[in-house]
Amino acid sequence: MKPDISKIKMISARYDEIVSSMSDPAVVSDGERYMKLSRELGELTEKVETIKAWEKAVEEEKEALELLSSSDSEMHELASEQLSLAKEAIAENEEKLIVLLSEKDPRDDRSVIVEIRAGAGGEEAALFADTLYKMYKGYAALKGYTTEEVDSNETELGGYKELVFEVDGKGAYSRLKFESGVHRVQRVPVTESGGRVHTSTVTVAVLPQAEPEDVSIDPKDLRIDRYRASGAGGQHVNRTDSAIRITHIPTGIVVQCQDERSQYKNKDKAMAVLQSRLWDMQRSSEKDAIDSERRSQVGTGDRSERIRTYNYHQGRVTDHRIGLTLYKLEEILSGNIDEIIDALIVDAASKKAQSEDQ
Repeated sequence: MKPDISKIKMISARYDEIVSSMSDPAVVSDGERYMKLSRELGELTEKVETIKAWEKAVEEEKEALELLSSSDSEMHELASEQLSLAKEAIAENEEKLIVLLSEKDPRDDRSVIVEIRAGAGGEEAALFADTLYKMYKGYAALKGYTTEEVDSNETELGGYKELVFEVDGKGAYSRLKFESGVHRVQRVPVTESGGRVHTSTVTVAVLPQAEPEDVSIDPKDLRIDRYRASGAGGQHVNRTDSAIRITHIPTGIVVQCQDERSQYKNKDKAMAVLQSRLWDMQRSSEKDAIDSERRSQVGTGDRSERIRTYNYHQGRVTDHRIGLTLYKLEEILSGNIDEIIDALIVDAASKKAQSEDQ
């Protein structure tokens, strides 16, 4: 798919117009207008730089095609090399432009709440839930995001039946929203003595973090319970009733947090998750569907449903939505998932642009 030429021309024209305006003494003396134009210029800069790189590559391709007609063998070889490089640059910048020119999701800059739950596979699924949690923490560190656990239900072997955590950082939702769905793992479990490969699943839901103004919550609609936090197997991790469980009575949504020793911090975290779930629910067109978007993301957790498969025996990871297979299992599980996410972003932008054209 090619980028929209009309949008390219419009953006380039607007960029030139702003640059010209900002050299006007009348604009320079108007601080508010000047700052507004500066912000708009900043938003357009990456797009314009990519447009220029794309246009340059297109020109180099034309030059190389002309030189290929030369009878000089050395010139022909140089032209072939230039043509190959130009084609690579065109493809790379076209992909980037498709993403940059697509309409931005207003939630993309938000931080997120990630919910991981073991699906089919029992203890093995719980252990892989822990593996995915470590993958996302690794990715967050690479991107400069911070992670903070909200609630978890740990198993005796160190896995998680369920885990809720925050990823804070600008643009976290724009990257991690593609992780929502069923993740399938194929490997020999630590609990398997016969060496047989098992297939297990883990569901992941990624919610953009809501702001207080996004959703209104009446305190009368809340039931707040305090209880003693516990670790795996019921082991008490502290001696105070600091854990918080909040029930939103009208919807039946229940959120709990037991990560902090402070009751107030636990309450704040639980409220943040509740706000995000309610906001997600409000965005749904289904009146009676609590977290309908989340349910559509994660499915039932059945082995046949999946967005991605992690095959340990072959060292590969396959994202089934775009048919991408990478033989980089260890690297990906350490948090290096940008290659997959970048491909998903391009695919989503391309499909969106195609639907707009129809």
